[in-house]
Amino acid sequence: MNFYLSTHRHYCGIDLHARSLYVCIIDQQGEVLLHKEIKAQPELLLALLEPFRDDLVVGVECMHCWYWISDLCEEHGINFILGHALYMKAIHGGKTKNDRIDSFKIAMLMRGGNFPLTYVYPREMRASRDLLRRRTRIVRHGAMLKAHAVNTLGQYNLPPSKANLNNPGGRSQLTAAFSDPDVQRNIDLDLAIVDCYQHELKKLEWHLEQQAKQHDPASLNVLKTIPGVGRILALTILYEVGDIQRFESVQKFASYARLVKCKAESAGKIYGTQGNKIGNAHLKWAFSEAAVLFIRNNDKAKRYVEKLQKRMNKPKALSALAHKLGRAVYFMLKDKRVFDEQRFLRG
Repeated sequence: MNFYLSTHRHYCGIDLHARSLYVCIIDQQGEVLLHKEIKAQPELLLALLEPFRDDLVVGVECMHCWYWISDLCEEHGINFILGHALYMKAIHGGKTKNDRIDSFKIAMLMRGGNFPLTYVYPREMRASRDLLRRRTRIVRHGAMLKAHAVNTLGQYNLPPSKANLNNPGGRSQLTAAFSDPDVQRNIDLDLAIVDCYQHELKKLEWHLEQQAKQHDPASLNVLKTIPGVGRILALTILYEVGDIQRFESVQKFASYARLVKCKAESAGKIYGTQGNKIGNAHLKWAFSEAAVLFIRNNDKAKRYVEKLQKRMNKPKALSALAHKLGRAVYFMLKDKRVFDEQRFLRG
């Protein structure tokens, strides 16, 4: 966990909502200079901040509508920091909680050096990352629709279909599988949505790859040199990592990607794990998928995993391989160096 330790003449804590802001500005002595609720409009916020612009930092808690405040501060040269929502327990653990108190607490956390920082994702890549995440949700929903179509066959005691529902020809084999017209209409609805998804996703994936070639083509090409890592995994790692230089060490990168096991320990006693959900779930998925695909059709990699299985079970061996891939990706992105399979497996 990193804290904001810089000092300023003025600290502005904002309790952020979609339609309103509660702004609290304090000085170095902790005296409240301004405490006011306004509408979420850039002009109103700039007017409030104007008298304190000489040495000011603005802090908000990370939630879904922080983008516009970050962009506004960047455009006008105002220091902006983003607070990690899960670590700001001084706000969420209070006996009394409202917008006025929350904004004051945010300002006091910044002044006292206890404001937990999270990464302010670069503006130019942010929309592409969100679009890629949206693609993931659509793909998962499409998988649910295909699973529903397959499970309906068993529901009516029909023989399982060997059709590949990822292909239009395979989906057409289920267009007349059921005698009941309402059941068939249910399946047709699933397949029609899947058809639409497949058509739109092809165009979306091409667009995302073109965007990545503009944002960071070198890193994209480096990631594709890993066996099993194709277009989607490379794009996911690229956009979820952002700037690799923000990670001071490979250990911090592995922790952010959820590739290390969390441990709760006190007075020499281990109390299990905690904080397993802190980190980037998309990177965790990407490296887990990469580990499985890495050993596919790769005899050397399979032997490496078998060697690991002498000390642990297969799921843990794959997790260890995912961790090792994550560490390799960190140095690959940092040095812009292609994947060296011989060196990777030798280690």
